[in-house]
Amino acid sequence: MKLSFRWYGESDPIKLEYIRQIPNMQSIVSAVYDVPVGEVWSHESISRLKEMVEEKGLLFDVVESVPVHEDIKLGLQTRDLYIENYKETIRRLGEFGVKCICYNFMPIFDWTRTQLDRKLSDGSTALVYYKDQLKKMDPLSGELALPGWDSSYKKEDLKLLFEQYAKINEEQLWENIEYFLKEIIPIAEESDVKMAIHPDDPPWNIFGLPRIITSAENLDRLLKLVDSPYNGLTFCTGSLGCSRLNNIYAMIDKYSARGRIHFMHVRNVKILDDGGFEESAHFSDSGSLDIVKILSILHANHFEGYLRPDHGRMIWGETGKPGYGLFDRALGASYITGIWETLGKMRRNI
Repeated sequence: MKLSFRWYGESDPIKLEYIRQIPNMQSIVSAVYDVPVGEVWSHESISRLKEMVEEKGLLFDVVESVPVHEDIKLGLQTRDLYIENYKETIRRLGEFGVKCICYNFMPIFDWTRTQLDRKLSDGSTALVYYKDQLKKMDPLSGELALPGWDSSYKKEDLKLLFEQYAKINEEQLWENIEYFLKEIIPIAEESDVKMAIHPDDPPWNIFGLPRIITSAENLDRLLKLVDSPYNGLTFCTGSLGCSRLNNIYAMIDKYSARGRIHFMHVRNVKILDDGGFEESAHFSDSGSLDIVKILSILHANHFEGYLRPDHGRMIWGETGKPGYGLFDRALGASYITGIWETLGKMRRNI
């Protein structure tokens, strides 16, 4: 297991030297943010990011994420240009030593929450998804500004995208991702960069938009589209685990045993009676997921991929990007490291 930590580049208020002080921390998970979606990442930007990370004694070998242009997801005639750009970005990242790229295929919106700062019983604040709040949201209002929602879209751009996706059903989205994977995976193989798709978050349709990376059945289908070890998964416990329909323990066992999980996002969620959820501390007793069981499965299957503590609460008065404070994610990383060390000693009968 290679422990890693998400960092948003020079604009991130969290200093790399602080991340370096987290026990067992090895890699920084980051991306190039000065290039528009669909354009090729420049050598200069990649090199600068790598230098910043490595001069602090950390590795830059996993990227999250290289966004997929909407024209690719929609299957428009312009997609080939953007796919060629994507291939070149893969090649360049491989040249700089990147071994894993996380990406997603969610139409328009990335991970979606309805509130940034819900106060929990312990006084911390967390990201939540409340169904009653979602019902009151209008994605075309131009007023939404939550994590995962691309604020660069103008109201008229969103309207056009919704009109385009109204013509796309799930089967057509499957056709478009198959086309994309058959183009990029050979390049990933040549570049020795493993592609790791992130599941839809949450794993169900929102605002009438189709979502397909949602369940074991669909993950099986995705992996069979191009049956290559370079076509793999970012397994997010919170994304897939917030649905009671998913047996994430069986899923983690199956895909880690097959070597198809390249990146683990580990976080906990408290599932509510109506199917909504609140994000919680990483500890097993804090939410609905058994983090010890998850890590035990990975350890038993000799997981050697990347793992990072995912969204955390905002605690101890910390401010900044909701869900991405230093303190609670550092606690989560230490909790994960402690469990992993214990599992190793138990295996060796120490």
